[in-house]
Formats: sequence, C-alpha cells, structure tokens
Amino acid sequence: METNVTISSEFITLGQLLKEVGIIDTGGMAKWFLSEHEVYLNSELENRRGKKLYNGDVITIPSHGTFHILTTN
Repeated sequence: METNVTISSEFITLGQLLKEVGIIDTGGMAKWFLSEHEVYLNSELENRRGKKLYNGDVITIPSHGTFHILTTN
C-alpha cells in the first residue's frame, strides 16, 4: 500500500513519521521498532529514529507499506 504523508514543516523525523502514520503509539517505541523491522529510506536501509525526512523522500516498510513525504510549502 502506498500512502502520501503531507507535512507543513521542512522535514519530519523517521520516529515522528512512524507515530504519524499509526505504526507505533509513542515516540519511545521508535527505537524498538527500528531494531526489529527493516525500514528503507529511498531504497537504502535506515535505522536512525532521528533521521530527517524531506519532501520527495520515500520510506518503505515491507510489513506496513510505502510512504511518500510531501510538503505543503
């Protein structure tokens, strides 16, 4: 499943994205989730919850879908 995630700021962190799309309930769960699941940022494996995601980035989580970052600016 592919989903567009629209943000109103310059970037969103990977941990914030996971919470925003409902994959995790709290920001504190991000570290655990990233240690247990493969997450790809623009086709490269990524495991840093603080990684900044910008307009045009594509995040793929095989068990949850693909997310496209879009900004409103």
